[in-house]
Order: sequence, then structure tokens, then C-alpha cells
Amino acid sequence: MSVLRGTTRLFGIARVLLRYRLDELVEATHLYRPLRLVRPLFAPRDPRITELSRGARLRLALEELGPIFVKFGQILSTRRDLLPADVAEELSLLQDRVAPFDGALAEQAVIDSLGRPLAELYRSFERTPLASASVAQVHAAELPDGRAVVVKVLRALARLAQRYAPDAQRFRPLEVVAEIERTLGDELDLQREGANASALRRNFQASPDLYVPEVIWSHSAERVLTMERVHGVSADDVDALDRAGVDRSRLAVKGVQVFYTQVFRDNLFHADAHAGNIWVDLERPGDPRFIALDFGIVGSLPKRDQYYLAENFSAMFTRDYRRIAELHLEAGWMPAHIRADELEAAVRSVCEPYFTRPLAEISLGEVLAKLFRVAHRYELTIQPQLLLLQKTLLNIEGLGRLLDPKLDIFQVAKPVLDQILAERYGLNAVMTELRARAPELAARAGELPRLLHAYLEQSTRGEQALWMRSQDLHALAETSRATQRGTVYAVLGAGLLIASSLLWTLGSPGPQLWGVPATALAALAGAALGFALALRTHG
Repeated sequence: MSVLRGTTRLFGIARVLLRYRLDELVEATHLYRPLRLVRPLFAPRDPRITELSRGARLRLALEELGPIFVKFGQILSTRRDLLPADVAEELSLLQDRVAPFDGALAEQAVIDSLGRPLAELYRSFERTPLASASVAQVHAAELPDGRAVVVKVLRALARLAQRYAPDAQRFRPLEVVAEIERTLGDELDLQREGANASALRRNFQASPDLYVPEVIWSHSAERVLTMERVHGVSADDVDALDRAGVDRSRLAVKGVQVFYTQVFRDNLFHADAHAGNIWVDLERPGDPRFIALDFGIVGSLPKRDQYYLAENFSAMFTRDYRRIAELHLEAGWMPAHIRADELEAAVRSVCEPYFTRPLAEISLGEVLAKLFRVAHRYELTIQPQLLLLQKTLLNIEGLGRLLDPKLDIFQVAKPVLDQILAERYGLNAVMTELRARAPELAARAGELPRLLHAYLEQSTRGEQALWMRSQDLHALAETSRATQRGTVYAVLGAGLLIASSLLWTLGSPGPQLWGVPATALAALAGAALGFALALRTHG
């Protein structure tokens, strides 16, 4: 019976694909190829469908196939490196259109997950959901103290998918499948979503720009999430915003600032920032703020990628194409054999046409997408998180331009980014890092004299010598011996750096010169001395 149901489902999928003229997908599947003989009878041609673009036809097919296919399309839309631009754009329009499941089942799921009677958990619980999507649905409720909350409950099908997801790891022929599985797995763990919300709320506590609802942890678990209930209007409901007297220009600026702050200050950004998940608080129309919802998908970057991405944006702001090329190579996103001048020319060919437009018409997300596409020709290897960020940037810019068509992304983003870069990578940040790592430096400082003495003894006995069999390698050995002296000086410089840093960190900072502690200047002088001596050795 299960085989019959499976076969029926497969033919149902084939029928939908053919009806929406997605013939190439049917042709690529061996199981479906016999259907070519009966295609006119199996799926008669509809001229209204034929006139649609391929992306629109794919989107409509996924919507008809049901919630799991809709979710697949939503996640696939984030991989703009794998899809043509027109298809990715259409898939980004996919919205969950799912009939709600029985409210009694939702109540039972809450009881099973939290292990307490419903009447003990909530003063009231509305069986009719406020919203229903492919993964979960949301119910309004009240806590025993009368506080209004919303309760998110996973669908049974979602729990079933979560239970069997680990077995699917054996069937990962493509990276995109693994990425989609990871994303779905994150969305199926409501405790993880609650943790994401708590972290974002902490980052924007008392912020006038973004409000994140509070998680009620006493009423939350892996399959149930209870959060403070908030009220607002969708950020793309321009008519409602205008009726409320909201300053849309100010709101658009705040949206860009919040995004760059999340990415480069906090390294934790809301990665599903479409208008359905971003509301506007109408209580302060003159100084409006956003309300964030649905924290199933958040993004973060490795520190190295975060730094290089920030530098890339800064270089893009100043049209320093050479710097963009060098950053891609330094970050290791491209092989070392790629020539910087060739990459610079390719970057210029992408960026220069954009910068002939007024700045208010330039989309950084679009430029970034084009850069990634060009970089692929130069053997680009990149973190999937950067692609998620690119998709989020496109969403934020699109929303910003909807709120204010004259929004100048560059003018808004550049000072925010400059300030964050100064705070994260400036002198004060370096000294703060040294202070934080003082115990580690102190533990290792005592070993420096012994290591230096051992190294010098080995060099004196010739144990560092290399035996070479060719003239080129012999020349390399000569260079290596000359470098040894520079290495010794560099070690001495590092010792001075550590010693002065420890003095500053563990003791009083002492007198200041030009507003900088003298011990900090001594640390920098020590490093400079070692570096200068090393250069002198090579000279």
C-alpha cells in the first residue's frame, strides 16, 4: 500500500511539473521520461501558463505541490549563486499558504511538550491560530498573570521530519541539499529560535530602532515557543504607515543602520527579514522603530570573513577596486595563483556601471551579487553565510527603498560601518584584546627566554642547517640563514610587546602621552623595534 501511495505521489508531482511547462525537470528524471508519450493527455497545454516566465511557473508549481515544496523553494531562493537571477527573484516571493491544523491538536502538543496542564500554563489559549505556516502555527494566549503572549507550535509533520532528518545525511550529493537540511533543522527547533530571539533582544535592549519580543522560557521547549505578544503593522504596508503619520524616511534610514549594526557590531543578524517578519511600532510615529518576528533563521560570520567583508564594503564605498581584489585574495576566497590585476579589472567592469548612477539608485546587495557571480569565474570559494547575508541585504535594501525611494544606501551605511570598524579594529580594541588575554600571555611569557635560548643554541650547533641538492634551493638556504637573525630580533620585539602589555594590563597604566598610556606606546615601540631590526638584517 505504501508503495502504491508513493507511486501515486510521484505521478502527481510529474503532472504538476508538466502542467506548469517545467518539461526540463521531467526530462531530467528517468522515472518520468515515459510520460513524454502521453504528455498532451497527461497535462494539456494552458496558454495562460505558457505566457508566464519560467521563474513564475516554478513558483506556482511549488505552491500547488504543498508546504514542504514551498519551504524548499523559500530556502533555495537564498542560494542566488546556484540559480539564475530571474528564478531566484520569483522564488523569494513564495509565502506559506497552509491551512491551519486543529486547535485541539495544538493544545495537546503544548501539554505534551511542557508537561503541565494547559489551565496551569495559561489563563486562556485561543484554539483558532493567528497565523499558520508550513513549519508551525501561532496561537494567542494569556499567562496566569494576565500578560498577553503568543504560542508557536510545531506541526506534527515537522516533528516527524525532524525525527528522521539525521538519516538523510547519507543522501547529500549536493551542498545545497545539506544547507537546506541545516536550515530546516534550525527552524524545527523552537528552543533554538528562542535562543536566537533572546540574543537579538539583548543586543538591542532599550534601542530606539528595533524591538525584539521577550521569550517566556518557563513556557517554552523544543516544540513550543511562548513569546510576548506585540502589535504593529507590516513594514511594507505603506498606506497604513502614512495613515499613522509615520516618518517613512527616518524609518528607512533606521532599517539600514540596524542591518549593518547586526552584521558588523553584533555578528548576529536576522536572516529572514521579509516584510512579514518585520513590523513597525505605530506608538511613536515621529521616531518609529521596527519590531522583529520569527527568529528561526539567523546568520553570523567567522571573524575573518566579517573583517574582510567590512573592508570590502569600505573599499566599495570609495571605489577602490584594487583593494577589493586584494581583499578577496587575502581572505582566501580565491586561489593564490589568481592575478590581482586581472581580478581588479573584472571588479571594475562590474562596479563602474553602477557608480555612474545617482547613489540613491545603487543597490549594494545587487553589486555584491554581481561581484560573487564574476568571482566564480576566478575559482571563488565562499562561506554559505555570505550568501545568506547577501539575500538579507537585498531584502533590507528593497524594504528601505519602498519606504523611501530616495534613500541613499551609501550615505547611511558608510558612517555606521566606519564607526564599527574603528571600534572593532582600532588601537583601543587592540589594547582591550591584550588586556583580556593577559592571563594567557602571562602564562606563556615565562617560556620565552627558554625557547629563545634553545633556538640560539640549535643555530650555533648548526642544527637549523638545511642540506640542499640544487643551486636554487642552496640560494634559498642562504636566504633562510640570513632570516634567522631577523627572527631573533622579531622574538625580542615580541618579548618587549608582551612585557609592556603585561605591565599595562596588570598594573597601573601610568602617565599618558597624547592621550595614550605610555605603556601602550612602549608596547608598540617594542614591536616596531623588532620589525626594524629584522628589516635591517635583510638589508
